[in-house]
Amino acid sequence: MTQKTLPPPPSFLPSALRIMDLSIGEMLWSRRTVFMMLLVGLPVLLALFLRALVGLGAPILDQTRMTGAGIFGILIWLVYLRIVVPLLGVFYGTSLIADEVEDKTITYLFTRPIPKGAVLAGKYLAYLVCTVFVVLPSVMLVYLLIAPMGDSTLGGSFIDLVKDLVLLALGLAVYGAVFAFVGAKFKRPLLIGLVFIFGWEQVALTFPGYLRYYTVVYYVQALVPHAMPNDSALSMIQGIFRTTPSLATSLISLAVIWGLFLWIASWVVERKEYILEQ
Repeated sequence: MTQKTLPPPPSFLPSALRIMDLSIGEMLWSRRTVFMMLLVGLPVLLALFLRALVGLGAPILDQTRMTGAGIFGILIWLVYLRIVVPLLGVFYGTSLIADEVEDKTITYLFTRPIPKGAVLAGKYLAYLVCTVFVVLPSVMLVYLLIAPMGDSTLGGSFIDLVKDLVLLALGLAVYGAVFAFVGAKFKRPLLIGLVFIFGWEQVALTFPGYLRYYTVVYYVQALVPHAMPNDSALSMIQGIFRTTPSLATSLISLAVIWGLFLWIASWVVERKEYILEQ
């Protein structure tokens, strides 16, 4: 009587893609999706308000001495990169493993014949799909509402829009990797993440020296294709927060941060014993 041999377990990539497929639906129907929709909807409402003021004849463009494309650049820099992208990275990245532990479903995922690191990788890919395809349409709506104001030639601003979309996707990827590690490693990941983006990053950028090198926003802001008007107060604020490295340095640094934290997060998940509280 011949003994049947079990088929080999699936490899890392197919396992991660399978977990991604299962996780996308869960993320889209989770409570965090309501928060995400509200967060990306606020810039759209602001754009509608500004467009209505311009339509009513309010001298917004004259007072700020900029076109609609300039206002769009301010929204990208101050709203999306400084608030929306980091917050989405925190709320989703820290939940990739922490939510499974809190809901006591981590055991069911880890008993599957797949690498544990593939569970994190698949949920991370699901996070990227969900956030990118919600944030980018929001940016497109804001662009269509704001950029045409006071400017009939939008060729340059459209190129900046493409750069913005790539930049926001890059920011979501890097912040997601950082907070995926935080969620896999620590017990209170959401609190740690909020302290990081609203505490550490803001303080490190304002102090001279090497502290800013240990933030994500320092390298992300260097890639912003917009510049504030030289005579505006926003240019002074941007000058404080935007002592930027070169393009090559920023891209290499972000790639290193992304790869390092995603690898460490997978390594932690592979080796850590998650104790479920009763």
